[in-house]
This record gives sequence, C-alpha cells and structure tokens, in this order.
Amino acid sequence: MNPSAILALLSRPPLTWGIAFATALLVGLWATPVVGRAALACGIVDKPDGVLKKHKAPVPYLGGVAIFGAFLVGLAASLEFRSDVLGLLLAGALIVILGLIDDLGALGPWIKLGGQAFAVAVLLKSGIYIKLVFLPIWLQIPLTALWLLAITNAFNLIDIMDGLSAGVGLVSSVLLFGVAVMAGRDDVATLLAALAGALLAFLRYNFEPAKIYMGDTGSLFVGLMLGALAMNNSVTAHNRVAALAPAVILGVPIFDTLFVMYVRWKRGLPVMRGSPDHFALRLRKWRLSVRQTVFGSYAATALLGGVAFAMTLLDARGAIAVFAAGTLMAFVVAWVLKKIDMTL
Repeated sequence: MNPSAILALLSRPPLTWGIAFATALLVGLWATPVVGRAALACGIVDKPDGVLKKHKAPVPYLGGVAIFGAFLVGLAASLEFRSDVLGLLLAGALIVILGLIDDLGALGPWIKLGGQAFAVAVLLKSGIYIKLVFLPIWLQIPLTALWLLAITNAFNLIDIMDGLSAGVGLVSSVLLFGVAVMAGRDDVATLLAALAGALLAFLRYNFEPAKIYMGDTGSLFVGLMLGALAMNNSVTAHNRVAALAPAVILGVPIFDTLFVMYVRWKRGLPVMRGSPDHFALRLRKWRLSVRQTVFGSYAATALLGGVAFAMTLLDARGAIAVFAAGTLMAFVVAWVLKKIDMTL
C-alpha cells in the first residue's frame, strides 16, 4: 500500500476518532502522574482546611496541564489545524494560562472573569459562535458569550469532589460526540474524542481517593471546550426546540450553578463566595458516599443525554413536552436538596 493510500485510510472519520482518543488517553496516562510529582516537588498542592476541603493530606494541583497536553497531542495526531480549530486551541491555551495563574496564587473574581471574557472573544473572532438561523446576529453574539462564560464557570463550580467534574465532563464529551457524529460534524467529533481520552486518563488518577486535582487550570479548560463544542451541532433538523439539547446534556453543572446562586442569594451571601451549598455536598450530607454521589452525577448526565437525544428526534410538541418534564424534575430535585440541613 502506497503512502497516499495509507493517509487516505487514516483520514477516514472512525479511524481519526480512534487515533485522537487513544493518543490522548495514552499521553494522559503517562503525563498525569508526571505533572503530579512536579506539583508536589514545587509545593503546588491543595491543603485540607476542614471546612470545604476535607481530604486527609495535601493533594497536588495542575492536573489540568496534563489534560490540556494530552488533548493537544491527540489532536496533533489526528486533525488538520484549520483557522477555526486554531482559534479554539488558542482560546483553550489562554484559559489554561489563566487557570494556572489562579492555581499558583490567587486571582480576584473580576480579573478571572475578565480573562475568561478575553478567551471567549478569541473564539468569537475565530467565527465560533451560536449559529441559529432563526436568531439575529446581534443576539447570537451576546448569547454565545453568556453561554460560554456560564459553562466555563459551571465546571469550575462542580470541581469539589474526587472524580466529579472530570467524570461529568467525560460523560458529556461522549454524549456530545454522539450528537456530532449524527450531525456529520467529523472535526467536532474528533475534538470531543481527544477530550474524552484526556479526561478518561485523568480520571484514572482523580477518582476517589484522588492522587491529583485538575485545579482551575483543568476545570476552566474543560468547561470552555465543552461549551464551545456543544454549539452548532445541527440538532434542529426536526424542531427548533432541540437547540436547547446541548444545555440539557450539560444540565448537571448548569443545575448546580443555578442552585448554588439561588441558595446563596436567599441566604444573603455573595454569589461568588464559596459555601457548602453544592448539590454534591448536600448529597454527602444525606449520607451518600463520595462514590455514590459521583456515580449518581454520571447517571444523571447520561439520563439528560437521553432527554437531549429525544428532543432532537421528536417534533416540536414532543420536544417541548420532554423538555418541560425534565425542567419540572429539576425543580423537584432542587426543592428536595434545599430541605437538607447543611448546618454542622
């Protein structure tokens, strides 16, 4: 077989997806413990405080560096770097640098938000924004910015328990990969395959008991990538309501963000101030173990993925009914969780 035939074979989507996933997985399995040892040597660790951080010993940060590196190598082995892909990677690199600075020291919330907004601006400049033909451009741009900032910070917020943010990100990547394949978005599917491989490798070391944390470096990066890759996957072929399907797939971090904001507002606390009000911590208070809470979150993400797929296949009335039922269930869950007493 001549070289051109080999290249043609390797460029077929299923092989490209497999190469991206496998390469990111193998690189991540090697890089994560290396980064962990480097973080320990440099004293870049998360120390327990007995309040929100209850792990027994200091755990190294910077797992996000390994996730980002594995993701990049996976793409280098499988994908042509067009201008939009380069824009996505540049925005990802900016958010990784921002998270790294925050992990090494401490950024104020507004500076941190400003850095995220700059990364979002890079995506917009690269032509990556919500493209729904029934929305005017003057609405698509701000809606994109709001969506990306919300998802980026949502994954940062749920990074409070061993394996939670990485695992939810992994399940979401797999679901969004399925949507991209169904829509014929081969490049988006390749990006998601690489992200899934990197997250699976990291989860090997982040699952309870965690040997390394992703830190803001990882959680912000994963949130930005999933937010960007969830857009424009041609999910509205049967009805326009299906435009909400990506938000449904990412429903677990979105739910936690809205729930925490509401609870803190009701308690008169600043929205950006840390507090033990997250759904995962409330489930732990309800005597669920860490693993039960994490696996329950994975299952909830998978269930929401089923709801999202149903919305893309039904007509408008069916999609509205399914979405309404899911929203009602979310309100019921929020009501039950709010009843849990979080006082010591």
